[in-house]
Amino acid sequence: MATEEVCKPPNLPPYPEMILAAIEALNEKEGSNKSAISKYIESSYGELPQSHSSLLTAHLARMKESGELLLVKNNYLKPGPEAPPKRGRGRPPKPKPVVPPDAVLPPPRPRGRPPKPKDPLAAAVAKVNKGLPRARGRPPKKARPAVSAAAAPASDGAPAKRGRGRPPKPKPVAANDEA
Repeated sequence: MATEEVCKPPNLPPYPEMILAAIEALNEKEGSNKSAISKYIESSYGELPQSHSSLLTAHLARMKESGELLLVKNNYLKPGPEAPPKRGRGRPPKPKPVVPPDAVLPPPRPRGRPPKPKDPLAAAVAKVNKGLPRARGRPPKKARPAVSAAAAPASDGAPAKRGRGRPPKPKPVAANDEA
């Protein structure tokens, strides 16, 4: 920290102040370019840090981005009082509706996904099974609802249930050569 204080020239105002003072003092109709601003600051404030040119460039860019300065044809000038304020990037926020101060507002909706409805049966089963140890291994399959007669396959020779895996390849029927 001591080295920063030793290297810093004494009694220098902040760069934005020096830049604005230079633009006002130069009072050019179409604005002042960077070299004119730099020469004015060097002549007015004398001892400047070695990194003056890079500091000036960085502060000019920052002031241009924030809307303190306008850049027109490589010249910097102060925006007029009737100039609209510079808007940030992205979509502007929605305008908020005007609400009278005595109006009672409903509480805002909570953020995120709403919680699932509570199942009273599941809560009762969990309460009963709370003290029991869990069974080891894969849990058994849940019972399927009974299939109606219209949806069930016919029992005339067709298998009721398909086996697991790929079905076997059908064997070709041998043609009888009796003709």
